[in-house]
Amino acid sequence: MAQSILDKINTLISANLHGMVDSALQANSVQVMDEYVRQAERNLEQLEEGIITLGGSVKTLKRKADEYSSEAERMDHSVDLFLSQGKSDLARSAQAELNNKKQAAQDYYTQWQTQQTEYQNMLDAKARLTSKLQTTRQEREHLKALMELAETKRLATKTIRSLNDVSGVGDDDVRRLGDAIRARLDREDADLDYQSQKMQSTIQNAVSDSAVDAQLEERRKRLGVGGSSDAGSSADSSASRLSGSSGS
Repeated sequence: MAQSILDKINTLISANLHGMVDSALQANSVQVMDEYVRQAERNLEQLEEGIITLGGSVKTLKRKADEYSSEAERMDHSVDLFLSQGKSDLARSAQAELNNKKQAAQDYYTQWQTQQTEYQNMLDAKARLTSKLQTTRQEREHLKALMELAETKRLATKTIRSLNDVSGVGDDDVRRLGDAIRARLDREDADLDYQSQKMQSTIQNAVSDSAVDAQLEERRKRLGVGGSSDAGSSADSSASRLSGSSGS
């Protein structure tokens, strides 16, 4: 489901707005842009539903991974305790259960990381399509105004000139304003690509920092060392970067 909707979203994101503008100018109608807007809005609704569903799954998987990690840690202490008391049978049973807990924790952790990446990809796709949809709406209005202006000039000219004289009236204006629209689209596309790359870099750094912090915390627990305030600040920094990136 997630990959299917992402494929549709990526197709819409990669749509050539210049081609839409050309088609609209040729047909003297903004219908092609209206259809794009409708498709984008429908797919954004589906994407938002998918983001909410996957976000819940990500939280569940992380909670499960943390729960099994905690249980494995307690079971590890139990194995040491039973061995120190000479209770070999209980130690063997506890060790087997410890192995199961550790495997379950690893499985949930792997699933969590995979779905967390997918979740961030969906957020990124939503931001990019929202931006492109906004640009398309704006250019649709510009294009509609352009067509109305050209038609008004043609009608006005017809009242004072013969039909032979009005051939091509307004064509220069259409081309000039059409070029202005395409120039704006070029700038919007460049800005969209830059923001997307910036967001992806921030996401990767935040996910990497989170994984490293988790590994260090696990080692501290095993060594009996107190929790470091750096871990909390690093996690806050990662969350801040992700929040800032999404806001941009």
